[in-house]
Amino acid sequence: MEAMHRIAYETVLRACGFASLAIFCVMIGLSFLPRSAFQAGGFLTMVMTLVLVLKAREARTKDHRRTEMWLYLPKEDRPPQAVAQRTISTVMRETYLLFARWTAIISIVMWTIALFFSVIGL
Repeated sequence: MEAMHRIAYETVLRACGFASLAIFCVMIGLSFLPRSAFQAGGFLTMVMTLVLVLKAREARTKDHRRTEMWLYLPKEDRPPQAVAQRTISTVMRETYLLFARWTAIISIVMWTIALFFSVIGL
């Protein structure tokens, strides 16, 4: 079970890392307007949160053999076919929701910074 959690965490972390890199690039492109940069970052991070929530919802019904986690899971660590679907979908759902919570917090922080820049007139 520990291997499944680790692999699920790594796969979702990698996907969020690439999305965060794209968001960071947009924010760097808008760095001459700090308020706009953080508004864009907050909005795009909120979109990432929404995507993670939708992926968590989809995880309940997605075929476990078509997940990236299943491909990376060593054969000796794979659960028996009788419980594999329920186990893997639960692990993936929990992992997606964990990252959705984190990205929601980051989005709130970015919107707060944008509000601060708006109040001080930048």
